[in-house]
Amino acid sequence: MKLNFILSLCIFCLACSGAEKNVIFIITDDESPTLGCYGDPVAKTPAIDELAEDGALFLNAFATTASCSASRSVVMSGLHNHANGQYGHQHAFHKFASYFDVVGLSLPRAMARSGYRTAQIGKFHVAPEEVFQFETYLKGKQRNAVHMAEQAREFITQKSEKPFFLYFATSDPHRGGGSDLTSQLLLKPDLFGNKPNRQHHEGVKEVFYDPKEVPIPSFLSDTPETREELCHYYQSVSRIDQGVGRLVKILREAGLYDKTMIVFTSDHGMAFAGGKTTVYEGGLRVPFVVRNPYEKKRGVRLKGLISHVDITPSLLDFAGALDSEKNRPKEWVEPDQFWKEKKYVAKENRGPTDQLSAYHGKSWISVLGKPNAPHWSRIFASHTFHEIQMYYPMRVVRDQEYKLIWNIAHPLPYPFASDLWAASSFQAQFQKSLSAPYGNKTVGEYIQRPEFEFFRIDRDPNESTNLAENPKHKKNLEKYKKILQEEQRKFHDPWVMKWNYE
Repeated sequence: MKLNFILSLCIFCLACSGAEKNVIFIITDDESPTLGCYGDPVAKTPAIDELAEDGALFLNAFATTASCSASRSVVMSGLHNHANGQYGHQHAFHKFASYFDVVGLSLPRAMARSGYRTAQIGKFHVAPEEVFQFETYLKGKQRNAVHMAEQAREFITQKSEKPFFLYFATSDPHRGGGSDLTSQLLLKPDLFGNKPNRQHHEGVKEVFYDPKEVPIPSFLSDTPETREELCHYYQSVSRIDQGVGRLVKILREAGLYDKTMIVFTSDHGMAFAGGKTTVYEGGLRVPFVVRNPYEKKRGVRLKGLISHVDITPSLLDFAGALDSEKNRPKEWVEPDQFWKEKKYVAKENRGPTDQLSAYHGKSWISVLGKPNAPHWSRIFASHTFHEIQMYYPMRVVRDQEYKLIWNIAHPLPYPFASDLWAASSFQAQFQKSLSAPYGNKTVGEYIQRPEFEFFRIDRDPNESTNLAENPKHKKNLEKYKKILQEEQRKFHDPWVMKWNYE
């Protein structure tokens, strides 16, 4: 019996090692874990729920920063954004970009060097393109994931000896598309990419939600304005789900579903004040579903802490392309050599090369079938900018028990992203007064923050009670300040000097 089991295991391992290992990585824009598989009572997300039932769902997955470009630079480099150089938005006048020498760790570059066909569709939002370069760029309607899936069909089903890597990035459920003028409220809700007047995107059966039924996150106030905006947000989330369903259908029809790992996540939490651009749970906590066709155990719900810095090393690990000892691509290319071969001389913005030769994250492939397996004992987050005018550096360390936030620029009022400032869900409270409630805080408390916020996160998951000024917690606070400094030094955070100079 034992011999037969060992023989079967060996055959399985050999089969996996020689198997085709395609990858579809799906990243949405401003989405919290508002999915049926996470227990959301109203979300209609059957396709993603099915992936979770047939794969693994991470209960404690975190972005490292709740800002679009900065977060995506982490996803595609395996480095915290303060370390890869992309502190904020890439587009227009914001003009942030990663260091050129990140090229040695870049996810699309590493996958291509490992023998993959690589393609990107949807939102890119990182720079320089030479660093994060894909072989193929596909065009699709970024607010219609069903259309995007169809646009990717030819790439997915192309006959080739090479496996494929598809980076699939929706613009849903980001705010945008105007306001819902049919609302009876004075402050009109954002459409979140939905068509006005309850119209449907092409090929999508839109799901409409009832304001009376949507759950209110703890960081928002239960107001008519919030409820109407949440309805539009949920509709956008359901549209993404239909795109995921179409991708699965394409894979099944081509006989590729059981040869393709699908990863689903978001760049950070939902685009509401209290979520996006903050380092509160509403900003950092993200959905994270992995369906690995070569993992025997299915329907696993994992409790361990994982971070966006883990994505690149994990995808390379699945592809057999990770040097686990050096924690970088097996097909490592030293940046100086890379740029010489390209005959491109980048004299500026190269970055500290000695700090750009290994990932900050680590692979979670080996824990996918182990619900109680730990991954990180703690996670670190680093936020500095969103829009260029929004300087407000914050550093975070969080484990399963406590969470410490250091608001380095705490004397300043908290800066708002332009779309979050205009949001009816925020303005409805702001226009009342600074003492009006906003989630667990007042409007004034949300805008003017203390230097430290310290939460017993296992008992206070809604971050309602700041323990930083509580004498009973002084010893623990000092302990976590030291832990935070250790993380900053480990990840080469320039802002560590602020402990001594301000």
